[in-house]
Amino acid sequence: MTQALDTPKAPPRRHDREILSLAVPAFGALVAEPLFVLVDSAIVGHLGTSQLAGLGVAAALLTTAVSVFVFLAYATTAAVSRRVGSGDRGAALQQGLDGIWLALLLGAAVVALALPTAPWLVSAFGASDTIAPYAITYLRISAFGIPAMLVVLAATGVLRGLQDTRTPLYVAVAGFALNAALNAALVYGAGLGIAGSAWGTVIAQCAMAAAYLYVVIRGARKHGASLRPDAAGIRACAQAGVPLLIRTLSLRAVLMIATAVAARLGDADIAAHQILLALWSLLAFALDAIAIAGQAIIGRYLGAGDVGGAKDVCRRMVQWGIVSGAVLGALVAVSRSLIVPLFTTDPVVEEALLPALLVVAVSQPVAGVVFVLDGVLMGAGDGRYLAWAMLTTLAVFAPAALLVPAIGGGLTALWWAMTLMMLVRLVTLQLRARSGRWAVTGATR
Repeated sequence: MTQALDTPKAPPRRHDREILSLAVPAFGALVAEPLFVLVDSAIVGHLGTSQLAGLGVAAALLTTAVSVFVFLAYATTAAVSRRVGSGDRGAALQQGLDGIWLALLLGAAVVALALPTAPWLVSAFGASDTIAPYAITYLRISAFGIPAMLVVLAATGVLRGLQDTRTPLYVAVAGFALNAALNAALVYGAGLGIAGSAWGTVIAQCAMAAAYLYVVIRGARKHGASLRPDAAGIRACAQAGVPLLIRTLSLRAVLMIATAVAARLGDADIAAHQILLALWSLLAFALDAIAIAGQAIIGRYLGAGDVGGAKDVCRRMVQWGIVSGAVLGALVAVSRSLIVPLFTTDPVVEEALLPALLVVAVSQPVAGVVFVLDGVLMGAGDGRYLAWAMLTTLAVFAPAALLVPAIGGGLTALWWAMTLMMLVRLVTLQLRARSGRWAVTGATR
């Protein structure tokens, strides 16, 4: 059942309170996540440069491995919120438990793969003989925390689907505090060095997973959902996640190509590019919070059979995305001269960074809409379209980015290519949103 987006509109502010109640805590939880690596870096950095470099290599590998499975959160949110909208909370929790079981299975497989291949992975990443031992140590120990990390992703999706983004915020903040305390105690107090940092993170991640499991299992028992693994349910979760996995891998390919091109432009350009990516990611957290609200709300409306309500809230979130992107872009543009010295004092890097940063600022209103529509289509369970849209985007971006050094372009030209990437995403997502084909109702898509 679908309708065009030009159906009669509800009052614009009708959905604001609900969007904010979900988006604000989601933003807090998103910001707390990268603080794990920052705390580890701050504590390990005092051990020495080699240890810090080893941590950097291992953390990059772990982040990549875990981010590939972010579909555990996205697909679970969509599936659970649909069940909530249909009025069957027990089935919603059952769906969530299937996602958690899938996370445990995938986590076990990743651990089995990571432990024996850790030296090869570190070597393939280009680590020198000096830092490789530290990277291998950190990677092998931290690998034991991967199942917990994936459970956290899936359980976060369950709670978002249940329209609860506050609990993930509380768990993320508590986990961050525990991680910081354990790292300090184990690295220095127990004298374990970089291994202590890895164990501290593993323990904190396991504690977070335990907290999530307590909340989900308590809800499951209350509403009569079975805690036993269900092969059909787990298989359905995996099938729903495949298109989102393709989408995620395509997006990772975009970022890898951009970094590879920046590296070919020169040392100053790659340094400036890394700063831009960090800032771009931070801005994305703010915009992604609205997208998370979209995932939860859209799924619930469609599960309840309310296509009009889903499209009303989609319109309102697009407006929020435009305004949020414009505000963030303006802040970046006017504070460029203040931002740059926070990251570098090298005049060559600054020269490359300043004009490219303006491009990032200009692209933020586009990014605001892209993130929102991405969340809307995820909430609708429209994973196949998202996969094809991202593959199309990659096909357009790759030649444009690779052309930059060939034509003598610099970092600013590369970030115009990144803006082109966002514009292609905007076009593909907007076409889908206007078609109304995403608005399929029912407890399952």
